[in-house]
Formats: sequence, C-alpha cells, structure tokens
Amino acid sequence: MTTKLSLATLDEVANSASVPAYDRSGLKAGIVHFGVGNFHRAHQAVYLDDLFNLGIEHDWAIVGAGVLPSDEAMRTKLRGQDFLTTVVEQDNNRSGARVTGAMIDYLKPGDVSAIVGKLADPAIRIVSLTITEGGYFIDPASGIFDPTHPAISSDAANPADPKTVFGLIVAGLTTRRQRHIEPFTVMSCDNIPGNGEVTHAAVAGLARLFDSALADWIDAHVAFPNGMVDRITPATGPREIGIVADEYGIEDAWPVFCEEFKQWVLEDHFPLGRPALEKVGVRFVPDVAPYEHMKIRMLNGGHAAIAYPAALLDIHFVHEAMEEPLIRGFLAKLERDEIIPVIPPVPGTDLKDYYKLIETRFSNPKIGDTIPRLAQDGSNRQPKFILPSTADRLARGEDVVGLALVSALWCHYLAGTTDSGKTISFNDPNIDRIRAAASKAKSDPYVFLELRDIFGAVAISELFRKRFAKALQSLQKKGTRATLQSYLDGRFGD
Repeated sequence: MTTKLSLATLDEVANSASVPAYDRSGLKAGIVHFGVGNFHRAHQAVYLDDLFNLGIEHDWAIVGAGVLPSDEAMRTKLRGQDFLTTVVEQDNNRSGARVTGAMIDYLKPGDVSAIVGKLADPAIRIVSLTITEGGYFIDPASGIFDPTHPAISSDAANPADPKTVFGLIVAGLTTRRQRHIEPFTVMSCDNIPGNGEVTHAAVAGLARLFDSALADWIDAHVAFPNGMVDRITPATGPREIGIVADEYGIEDAWPVFCEEFKQWVLEDHFPLGRPALEKVGVRFVPDVAPYEHMKIRMLNGGHAAIAYPAALLDIHFVHEAMEEPLIRGFLAKLERDEIIPVIPPVPGTDLKDYYKLIETRFSNPKIGDTIPRLAQDGSNRQPKFILPSTADRLARGEDVVGLALVSALWCHYLAGTTDSGKTISFNDPNIDRIRAAASKAKSDPYVFLELRDIFGAVAISELFRKRFAKALQSLQKKGTRATLQSYLDGRFGD
C-alpha cells in the first residue's frame, strides 16, 4: 500500500519520512531556478528546506523554470505532487527519506512571457542555474564564451523571443532595467571553475551582441557570485521509484537519491539580499577558487578517472568500481602523484584527508550511482575536470603519466566496445565528431589530439603526446587490466 505524494497526504507520508515543518501556504517566491534536475532538488532545494524548517526566511521559495521541451516531463511530474520531492539520503550504514517543499511553482518551458514576467517581478532577487557543465556556450579548451554559437546568435537576433537560458535572463534584466527595478543576482550552481565569471561572460556577452549599453549596465550592476557545490546525486529510474514505494510507502513520480554528505561554498555577493543559508551549513567566503579547484579536480576529476576503465571492464555501479583493486589503486595513485600536488592550499583543509573522504563517498553502495552517468558528456567534462591538472603539471615541467592515461582511456572507450566485446552506448552532444577521431586513433593516436577545442595547448606538448600515445597503444594491445597494472607497478613511464 502506497500513498501518493501531495500536500493533502503529508500527514500519512509523515509515518515513514520527515515532512516540512512549515506551512507551505506561507511561502513566497524569492528565487527563480533554471534546470530543475536531481542535483538541484538534492542540494539547493534541501538547504532552503532546512532553512524554512527553522521557521525563518519564508520569502525565499523557489519557482522552477525550464528551457528545453524535455523539461516539461519534470514539470508535469512535480506539478502532479504539488512540487514536493522525496529525497532519500543514504550513507554507507544508514538511510532515510524526507519530503522537501521549497519549490512552490514551475513555469512552463517555452512560455517566454511567463518566465520573463516572473524574472521581472521585484520579489525575485536571485536567479540560480544548474544547466550542466556543457550548457554555458563556452569553448571547452579556452573556457571563453563563444558568441558565435548558433543558439546565441539566434537569441541576439531575436532578443524578445529568446530560446536559451541566457537569452531569458537577459530579457528579464532588460525588463527590470526599463522599469527601474534593481537587478537580481545570477547564481550558478554548476561544476565549472569560476562559475560566476563564466555566467557573467555568457549573460553580458549575449547582451553585447545586440545592445552594448545593456551589456555595460549588466557589467556594472548585476552580481554573479562564484560557488562550489557538492553532493553525489545519481539519476532516477525504476529502481529508485520502486525503493521509495516499497521501503517508504510513498508514490513519488520522480524521487531523488543522494549521499548524506553535502557542501556549498559561496561568495557573499548578493546586492538585493539572500537567505541566511549560513544557518544551515553553507559557508560564505571571500574567495571560492581554492575550494573549487579542490572539488572539481579531485572529486569530479576522480569520477572522470574511474569512469572509463570501469566502463571498459563492464562495471556498472561506482561502488563496484571502487571494489576493483586496479581501479581503486589507479585513482589513489593518480590523485596522490599528479592531481593533489598542483592544487593550491585550501583554508582549513588537508587534501589527503579530503581524498580519504572521496574514497569513502565513491564506495557508498546505497545510492546506486552508475558508471554510465559518469562516462557521459566527456567532451565537456574532460576539459573541465582532467585537462586543467594536465596543463598545470606540464607548465611546471612535471610528468603526466597518469593524467595522459585518463585521456587515453576516454579515447579507447570511444572506440565503442568494452574489453569483453560489448557495445557501448554514448551520451555526448559531440559524439559523432569525437568517435570519428577515436576511430582514426586506432592507427594514429595523435589524430585524437587534433580535437583542439577540447585539448587546447595540451595537445602540442611533446611529453603529453608521447605519454598519451604510449597509453593508448597499451590499451589497444594489452587491454585495460594489464595497462592499469603497468601503471601501478611504475612501468608506464620511460
């Protein structure tokens, strides 16, 4: 017997899950959020739910907004349960469910008038985003905003009918400027180094294509705080929906599973004010960069490092990859020898202890995080999570044996079959182009490095080219296991 999640059934749901301690009817919108996916609902929405449960800041509720037609599926499911979400937090030794209620509405994707109207509402003081690393229209190799992207060019030519999230934000800011309403703060919650600066570049860069005065106003008046976010949150599928029904008796159309750990570090730059998130564990600092470097290179880079060897060895779950000694050893050696040494000091943090925490988190069997999730979108993730460490080591004249092996593993994975001969399914917006390069790399490894929009200046380093070619040839001739063993045995350098 299950209970369909809704406001009307919260008393029944409370028998198996914690529910909001506040009156949802008393919430007022203060935030519009683009990209209502699992991570947002397990992170920002949870922090706000925690804050509302303290009985304060009830004028900072979330209104969701979508851009793509595919966003309608989430909107429909959440709307059918009064925008409530079941969040299942799972540690290695315990788990528990809670229902969050921080979101009070979700605007229809594609309804430009409604979205821009809400953005122009003086009550909206923050616009936040989780649109994935690939959603910022930046050149992967340089990290610079690409004003020539067709979607950006289209919005610049039709600013009153935008199709991108940045076009909608610019339209909202335009309306506020015309009405003499102070601009909202734009807060990225995506895993991008300097995500505030990157978002600023996209918003102001688009505006400058059609209205330089508007762009100057954005530069002068709109805040784009940097932030570091962290919580491992796998995708939702029938497994997760079934667990929520069977173990908690809740019928939730799209629950969220996540680890118990969560972290949020933010610059305190919110001209129109902000919720008192420091009361629920958010850390406000003058400089987020050290925390970003640590998290993006060690955790996200760690995910990228284990994804491809695990996929090639037919391993499905992340915790199973960590149970494989070759992969666990590969990650530990890579982090210790090559990634950690080029990370600047982080206030109050021992990087070795942080890595031990990462090992524990990756080994969590309960959340069911998958290797296919980590392996997707490599053309966006490699330049952000792996290649910056590679570039830093090369600039210091240091070796990149392990990091070059990570890139070679990605290339070998793109060839299309696992070591046992199973066909690999891909999820990457650039898959045709990168797979073609990976196929040619079977006879000439250096062809893959001609993807200069991904590899940038790293591709011209003779040391990196040599290390990459040797690693790829070993994978092609000896397979993943033997190659990882050679690396661990220290036989992979000169």
